[in-house]
Amino acid sequence: MSRGELIGDPKLKITGAASLAEATSGEISFFGNRKYIGLLRKTRASAVFVPPDFAESLAPAQVRVSNPTKAFEQVVLKFAPKPITYAPGIHPSAIVGSSVRLGERVSIQPHAVIEDGSKIGDNTIIGAGSYIGHETTIGSECLIYPLVTIRERSRIGSRVIIHSGAVIGADGFGFEMVDGKQQKIQQLGIVQIDDDVEIGANTTVDRARFGRTWIQQGVKIDNLVQIAHNVVIGKNTVIAAQTGIAGSVQIGQRVLIGGQAGIIGHIEIGDNTAIGAQSGISKNISGGAWWASPAVPLAEAKQQIAWVHRLGKLFARVKEIEKKLGF
Repeated sequence: MSRGELIGDPKLKITGAASLAEATSGEISFFGNRKYIGLLRKTRASAVFVPPDFAESLAPAQVRVSNPTKAFEQVVLKFAPKPITYAPGIHPSAIVGSSVRLGERVSIQPHAVIEDGSKIGDNTIIGAGSYIGHETTIGSECLIYPLVTIRERSRIGSRVIIHSGAVIGADGFGFEMVDGKQQKIQQLGIVQIDDDVEIGANTTVDRARFGRTWIQQGVKIDNLVQIAHNVVIGKNTVIAAQTGIAGSVQIGQRVLIGGQAGIIGHIEIGDNTAIGAQSGISKNISGGAWWASPAVPLAEAKQQIAWVHRLGKLFARVKEIEKKLGF
């Protein structure tokens, strides 16, 4: 199944799978990152997936594969319970507008609401209690978990997964001071989410003031992320939890954004940029790794931290010198 090379007893029986720290006799684990070498040496697993060039001698059997993480995932799926399935059809408690167009084998779960003018593609599942607004389009083979809100005129591609509590298409945060009072700026645009995107629980993607907020193909977004109006996120970008992205930010392709990062509005982040956790991005950046607040290139950030940690010793040396000089 894994197309690996076995170093060990081929008659060994594996009955389960677990992490290096938790595995016991009869279970298989995986080793794909050198920082876990200590756990590997102590593991009680009977077998371990390792990279092809792994050379250490181990008590557990080794299965050498090109990607230990993916090979382990394949095994876990074999041991896991069968996935939950949803029968096609509309539950009697669901409310579906008269002009809604449903593809083949669509499943509408209890208490879901599908407003007039919406279109849902083949094999898509709309979870219990979810709301699909007027004139919204959802592609084929999507999984909309329970209690998701997708507001009017949103455009969702195919094979999109949206987890519970997510809100797609809420108004962008737009106000202007008029006569000493904050007056709402109408948010007239849409949200467009392309194919193969996954959006985590309680994440919010605001509709555009005009035009679109655009999540491009293959983007993966964690839980509790805020994406403001008119943001564009490029293909295959990954965003970790509690990140906040202000309005009209343009994010390139294959960008990695760590947890709790904050990005101010109206800036651009170039392709292949990596942003460390809790970083504050306040200007255009492009490529390489960035960290700290305000963010600087990673090497510079590490150097600054090292300098700060040395300040105590530096002050002590200065005081000693001043004492010797009689200051």
